[in-house]
Amino acid sequence: MCGIVGAVANRNVVSTLIEGLSRLEYRGYDSAGVAVLSNSRIERVRAVGRVAAMTEKAQEVSLNGQVGIGHTRWATHGGVTESNAHPHVSKGEIAVVHNGIIENHDEQRTRLKALGYEFTSQTDTEVIAHLIHHYHHNLPLLAATQKAVTELTGAFAIAVISVKEPQHMITARLGCPLLLGLGDGENFIASDVSAVLSVTRKVIYLEDGDVADIRRDGVTIFGKTGDEVTRKIHLSDVSLASMELGPYAHFMQKEIHEQPKALTDTIEALIDDNSFSPALFGDAASDIFNEIDSVLILAAGTSYYAALTAKYWLEGIAKIPTNIEIASEYRYRVSVPNPKQLIVTISQSGETLDTMEALKHAKSLGQNLTLAICNVQESAIPRASQLVFYTRAGAEIGVASTKAFTTQLVALFTLAVTIAKQRGLLSSKDEQAYLSALRQLAGSVQIALNLEPQIREWAKRFADKEHALFLGRGVHYPIALEGALKLKEISYIHAEAYPAGELKHGPLALVDNNMPVVVIAPNDVLLEKVKSNMQEVRARGGELFVFADADSHFTESEGVHVIRTPRHVGVLSPILHTIPVQMLAYHAALLKGTDVDKPRNLAKSVTVE
Repeated sequence: MCGIVGAVANRNVVSTLIEGLSRLEYRGYDSAGVAVLSNSRIERVRAVGRVAAMTEKAQEVSLNGQVGIGHTRWATHGGVTESNAHPHVSKGEIAVVHNGIIENHDEQRTRLKALGYEFTSQTDTEVIAHLIHHYHHNLPLLAATQKAVTELTGAFAIAVISVKEPQHMITARLGCPLLLGLGDGENFIASDVSAVLSVTRKVIYLEDGDVADIRRDGVTIFGKTGDEVTRKIHLSDVSLASMELGPYAHFMQKEIHEQPKALTDTIEALIDDNSFSPALFGDAASDIFNEIDSVLILAAGTSYYAALTAKYWLEGIAKIPTNIEIASEYRYRVSVPNPKQLIVTISQSGETLDTMEALKHAKSLGQNLTLAICNVQESAIPRASQLVFYTRAGAEIGVASTKAFTTQLVALFTLAVTIAKQRGLLSSKDEQAYLSALRQLAGSVQIALNLEPQIREWAKRFADKEHALFLGRGVHYPIALEGALKLKEISYIHAEAYPAGELKHGPLALVDNNMPVVVIAPNDVLLEKVKSNMQEVRARGGELFVFADADSHFTESEGVHVIRTPRHVGVLSPILHTIPVQMLAYHAALLKGTDVDKPRNLAKSVTVE
């Protein structure tokens, strides 16, 4: 959620901090701030709203410093005010930025007030600044930070600077992402690699429990035991060009149109090998797939809908029992562990806290056969899993997931077919048919993208509505769920999705001539059932907006609008039908004038519970 950036250099780092925060805007935030060490004091600038507002303030005061930290805040504890914005300062000597949530902040606040500390914010973060300051009376900054974090309960990524030790910065992480950027005579920290791409591509991903000392001439990392450790240096392959809009109006629009390439890149290794090989998931995949007797998928948000789609494929193709759990719910209920169950986690960022904690819970129950499907190399969830399948969607900046979702679907389809092959359920003929379908997918998606002018016209009928209903059946029901989510999260139109057969069991009461009803209607075995459900809507005066395959026999009539997607593509149809519902949401949001890439109250990477 929130964003962190920091720098230690022999030059003024303010512009680097501001650029880094600008790169982190896509993650979602409501205020921003920067603090630097300057002339034996902490100089700080904060502002509610966009990074640009904070930048103006920094320019007005000619902010200058060679060691500094910056932050974009997404409010949790306390409202959206300048006093709650980071960095937080203790006694004018310690400045801290923090991502995550400190669960025992009330207890620590009471203790620190008794020690004479005054609080100027409602945040949980301010207790970190005061706690480190308390220990810094008698300890160096590194030792004070190490001691303080042992007394914090919750999840955090923090960066700390002190006027007493102006030559360096201390960072620590537990449950929230944090990386180090290595430069030449200067070093950096960030919560996301995009924040440091303009200054370095050499990064180190900190692990849970790590505390790091950042200096101009190097970094030193200490593990959870307090001993010095070595972490692998990675060369990031994320390009700055992928972070730019190019000819598009919004990142969401760009990312919708990047889907043919994202899908092609994701299946490249599979197509090159001309085989569904367990090796795609890791060296141990063949042995693990032989051992499993069921699958449990843990995910949140859009990734959860990808998981729901995968259940149809895993049970239909691989004949393996599959359960789907919302990650934030799974670890708070009593479940029956099965050590032979494959635990699959899905996360675009690989840092989704709910999903990470669900994975930890599964492993604590003895379920150690784990697979991560993720879009970010070397992120926390893949590192905690035995097997990994990396999607190749590239950087996804828009908060509303588009290309990450469809590449997740490709990964999950690949998993289903690979397990089927491993279980002796896949003929050579079927394997080649599935490979052929994947090869043709990008072309079909491009044809679907060409429907944008028609969908733009439809959006005009949605922009003034307050509610919408999405219907689908079978494997397309999760796509209806995804369509409803996209519409509500960026246009703020309340939208619900139901299996079309459930319409008569309650939702039909909502239907009238002010409730547009979107129908996913592919030319599959359930088509005639869907048509019957549509008649139920028309009989109540509802207006239908039907996404039908080119070979479906639909005719437009009063109250029934039809857009034909490409010819039915068989088992991969859910991926194809995702494209038009994404575009419908995008154009409805444009007409309503919402902030498409940064919808209110939402964040890209959800690293709090």
